[in-house]
Amino acid sequence: MRYKSIGIAIMALVFIAAITHAEEGGSGHYMPGSMASFVDGVPAEPTFIARLNYLHYSGGTNIDRSIPIAGMTALDVDAESDAYGLTLLWAPDWDMGSKWQYAMSATIPCVTMSVEANVSASPRGNNLTVKRKDKESGLGDIILMPLMFNYKVNEDLNTNFRLVVYPPTGNYEVGRLANPGKNFWTVEPTAAVMYFGQKNGIETSLFFGMDFNTENPDTDYQSGIQAHLDGTLAQHFPLWGGLAGAGANAFWYEQISDDSGEGANLGSFKARAHGIGPVLSYATKIAGQDLIAELKWLHEFDNQKRLERDTVFFKVLTKF
Repeated sequence: MRYKSIGIAIMALVFIAAITHAEEGGSGHYMPGSMASFVDGVPAEPTFIARLNYLHYSGGTNIDRSIPIAGMTALDVDAESDAYGLTLLWAPDWDMGSKWQYAMSATIPCVTMSVEANVSASPRGNNLTVKRKDKESGLGDIILMPLMFNYKVNEDLNTNFRLVVYPPTGNYEVGRLANPGKNFWTVEPTAAVMYFGQKNGIETSLFFGMDFNTENPDTDYQSGIQAHLDGTLAQHFPLWGGLAGAGANAFWYEQISDDSGEGANLGSFKARAHGIGPVLSYATKIAGQDLIAELKWLHEFDNQKRLERDTVFFKVLTKF
């Protein structure tokens, strides 16, 4: 299989699963590491892509790290979630010159999550901490990418730009630990540079984005601006009639402005996280259709004011 055809086939949109709470709840709309590899790029040529996505998350906080969740203050948080999503991407055959390609996308996530924490309560004026556990399933916040552009520098190098919008479509309730939705909007501009060697099989991908959040109207809490950088370094090689890849992916995530609003009563509450882990991919043809799959694991460390977790991503897509 030629590297060129494989490279075009696997330039697909990322699914960003919505699995926990906003930065208000120790996590943002963007899941670090979800845009990190060549699989997540904007297509370089006209195509239609359908993608199934799975994400498993487990993690928590230390007992001395409190976070605001749905109008409450929570300590010693443990959370686990499974998210399933369908991504549909269309790159139309519009004449934009030989270098540019436009695409648009939508992702619909379904989330099952369980959260346990010590929550502050004040019955009859007495300050108490009680242990609570909530479990909830439902629609997460839909992910829209109305503006996606790829610029093809050469056969090995592409740059792309996109605007991501997260509307508050997910299930949310004040006073509930487990909320599939965030209950506020996020706008996320992202830029990427992707090198995929057609002859040497080496991949180097870098994605940089920033998240701008509106206020949660039910808690009067507005999460600050978050910045994130995700990257992958991998080697691709022929295997079993297809193209396999193995490497490492990592991310840096930093909140660069303070939380605000009447509900932000824990101070500046700036979050920070880092993560690293292995990534495997495989591309082949089944019944004449391109099939691409990616599996990766990310372990987070040195987190501040944020849930610390292990996340498994699995993505499988076909191109029509």
